[in-house]
Amino acid sequence: MARLRDQYLSEVRAELREKLGVDNDHALPRLMKITVSCGVGGAKDNKKLLENAVGILERVTGQKAVTTRARKSIAQFRLRQGMLVGARVTLRGARMYEFLDRLINVVTPRIRDFRGLKRKLDGHGNYNMGLAEQSVFPEVDGELLENQQGMNIAMTIRSQSDEHSVALLEAYKFPFRREEVVTVG
Repeated sequence: MARLRDQYLSEVRAELREKLGVDNDHALPRLMKITVSCGVGGAKDNKKLLENAVGILERVTGQKAVTTRARKSIAQFRLRQGMLVGARVTLRGARMYEFLDRLINVVTPRIRDFRGLKRKLDGHGNYNMGLAEQSVFPEVDGELLENQQGMNIAMTIRSQSDEHSVALLEAYKFPFRREEVVTVG
């Protein structure tokens, strides 16, 4: 079983019950899935870029990636509906917790000039973040990267509010920015 799942069952649930004042375990916030995706703008001209992005996503997540297609045509980008434009992986269960553990403890400390992640959620209790480069993952070899590609990480959390979701992520020791108090005087 994944380390963060064990931590959720043994420590985090009790901490959240006390902090949020919720008695029922089913009403506590819970991580449902993590979706890792990347858009490849140059895929319409060079199919190798998309294959490279798919390979990196598979190596980082340990799961097969799915290619995504454009939903609509955009003339300014020379993009037609149905063209391959990106890749994504949806993680659930043990792989999700293992990925989150690596994200918190290995990847974020490797980000250059890292001062913490914003606490901003989407209003439904879900957290989204972006990485400017994939090379912060230890699974990605530097010489295999032809071009730096960013990725988006979306965490779907079942919760009653954004505050409950933030409490869950803080219990996992998520590296949020510290709130700086400015004193005048």
